[in-house]
Amino acid sequence: MSRVTIRYWAAAKNAAGVAEEQLDATSLDDALAQAVATRGAGLERVLARCSFLVDGVRADRSAALPEGGTVEVLPP
Repeated sequence: MSRVTIRYWAAAKNAAGVAEEQLDATSLDDALAQAVATRGAGLERVLARCSFLVDGVRADRSAALPEGGTVEVLPP
């Protein structure tokens, strides 16, 4: 399990209610599921349309997360 920072931008930031948060997760999908469980269905709807960067590299939801990594959540 890795400790990562998730940064939300634009509509994702509004839906999450925070600009960023730290989570412990093994994959991007795991981190996003935790965020939705905490932040609610509004975030889930926005995430369905977002793209993601892990440490600056485009990633899909199955991507493994490195310890201390940063996930950028980018709405269209």
